[in-house]
Amino acid sequence: MSAEWVTAIATAGTFLVIAASALAALMQLRHMRSSNQIVALTECRETLESPEFREAQRFVSYDLPKRLADPQERMRAVAPQSAFEGDYKAIDTVANFFESMGSFVKAGIIDEHLSAELWSIVVLRNWNALAPVVTYLREDLGEPSLWENFRYLAWLSERHLANSHHSAHVARMPEDRSLLDSMKGARDVG
Repeated sequence: MSAEWVTAIATAGTFLVIAASALAALMQLRHMRSSNQIVALTECRETLESPEFREAQRFVSYDLPKRLADPQERMRAVAPQSAFEGDYKAIDTVANFFESMGSFVKAGIIDEHLSAELWSIVVLRNWNALAPVVTYLREDLGEPSLWENFRYLAWLSERHLANSHHSAHVARMPEDRSLLDSMKGARDVG
């Protein structure tokens, strides 16, 4: 065998080793990304389930819309000097959390489809309650990007819900309407 053939075979062997190393590195990066996503998902879930955050969400989703109907409360909710004091601190807590989650999704740390599958309803409920406050504060503070990643997350959630109900490719158990029917019957009688 000539020296040229030995060199060619060695070069091909080196190429194969380098290609295999690159493939292994890509697989390792994929596993690291999955690991990072698991950590981020776990932290988001823990925050969402914490008593403090649940109370903040309850205020934002249910109490805030009622308070914004009152002109005096409306002024208290968005007064610059208040910096979200008292009950209104929940606005900052909820919006900042979903802003961070939206950043994770936008950066690819959390998969957008997975986040939408898990949290679309929660994200939209909170966004819809906070949208008037966010819009007002953006204008008042001259900060058009305030909570923009939260807004992006809400848009993804809305798009997901519009496109995912009763998808044909996912089998589902039949609904058990017994409680629903019995409650309807009780309301009709009473």
